[in-house]
Amino acid sequence: MPAFTPTELAERLGSGLLSFPVTHFTRDLAFDEPTYRENIIRLGQYEIAGLFAAGGTGEFFSLTPPEVGAVVRAAVGSAPEDTPILAPAGHGTAQAVATARDAEAAGADGLLLFPPYLTEASADGLAAHVRAVCESTSLGVVLYSRANAVYTSDTVATLADTCPNLIGFKDGVGDLEEITRIHARLGDRLVYIGGLPTAETFALPYLELGVTTYSSAIFNFLPEFALTFYNAVRAGDRTKVRRLLDAVVLPYTEIRDRKAGYAVSIVKAGMDLTGQPAGPVRPPLTDLDDPERELLAGVIEASRAAIA
Repeated sequence: MPAFTPTELAERLGSGLLSFPVTHFTRDLAFDEPTYRENIIRLGQYEIAGLFAAGGTGEFFSLTPPEVGAVVRAAVGSAPEDTPILAPAGHGTAQAVATARDAEAAGADGLLLFPPYLTEASADGLAAHVRAVCESTSLGVVLYSRANAVYTSDTVATLADTCPNLIGFKDGVGDLEEITRIHARLGDRLVYIGGLPTAETFALPYLELGVTTYSSAIFNFLPEFALTFYNAVRAGDRTKVRRLLDAVVLPYTEIRDRKAGYAVSIVKAGMDLTGQPAGPVRPPLTDLDDPERELLAGVIEASRAAIA
């Protein structure tokens, strides 16, 4: 049985910062399980409300189904008992259902449902996709709205009525009007999670819309900074938030935006530069070059000064 019921999981996720741990690879791009486990133990020592194993920053899209299972089991086996581990489910509906069932068997506490692979779908088709996954497991399910799976307020409201274990909505689109509609209709029925790349950039305005938490990729290699930033957001300390944005987050996003896929690559580079190497990214992603790593090293140094 999972350590958290769906209701308990929703409450926990909304109470603090979330993060997507990277997936560690060896130089030949095999899953480096021992080092990954060490990193989960390290991250679990901080005040974190949940970890998304094999998620977007964890390169879910490049992992085979057996590898996803191995990553999830490693995270479950290494995280503190009170740290929820959410597993990914995605690709086609049949594979998403199989992954969801395997995650429950592995001891995960919840699921993050990624978009279906490649194909576009109607609102009815997306709803059927979500229902199939929710009905296949007793775990709490968080919808990830982005790319080719953008959920409208009507669809989310219908799913919330028919899927008791649908507990959350993670926004990766940035449509403030739609997230406002969803929150206005559903209120506390769901937990709302910011999911845009480098979510810190949007954290303050999202808080006004009922989005109480977000998934921080920066937490992987700058956990103290990430928590300082999150606490400033929750405290409504706009002056501090803007100072940290100017000093660290915005320069960081300038490096991230240099090449497609760098939202993941920059995190792996940051891990290496802070003495927590996680190996390279898998193709089709590419690693930062040396000049970009030097720029990132400057951002890391600025982050330490900013919270000193």
